Amino acid sequence: MEQGSSHPILLYDGVCGLCNRGVQFVLRRDSAGAFRFASLQSAFARQLLSRHSVSPSDLDTFYVVVGLDPGGGVQGERLLGRSDAVIFVLDQLGGLWRCAAWLLRITPAVLRDGVYNFVARRRYRMFGKYDRCPVPTEETRARFLDL
Repeated sequence: MEQGSSHPILLYDGVCGLCNRGVQFVLRRDSAGAFRFASLQSAFARQLLSRHSVSPSDLDTFYVVVGLDPGGGVQGERLLGRSDAVIFVLDQLGGLWRCAAWLLRITPAVLRDGVYNFVARRRYRMFGKYDRCPVPTEETRARFLDL
C-alpha cells in the first residue's frame, strides 16, 4: 500500500453505482496513474476521516485527500468534499476536463453543492446499489488502498 504517497486519494461509497462509475471514469482517464482509491466503508477511510473530524458514517459524499501525512497527522493534508472534490479531480485529469473544472469553479459553491446534494440523496434510486464493493481488475488493484 502506498498510504504514505503523495498521490491524491479518492474516498467513495463502495456500494454506490454512481460512485463506482465515477471511479471507473477516473481510472480510464488518469493515464499517469496519479489517483489512489479507497471505499468509505474501509478501515483506511474511517481512520483518515476521523482525523479530520468527519463522520465516517456519512456516505453522502465522496472526498479527495491531498498531501496525505504518512505520520497520521493532518499537517499539510487537505480533505476536499462534494463539488470541491469533483473540481479537483476534473482539474487533475487535464484537457477538456480542466475546462469543466473551471466552469464548476466559477459557479457559486452553494449552487454546485446544492445540485451535488440533490443527486447524492437519490443516488441509490437513480444509479443502483451493490450488495458489496466491486472488486477492481488485476490491472487497477494496486491503486486501491483498502484491499
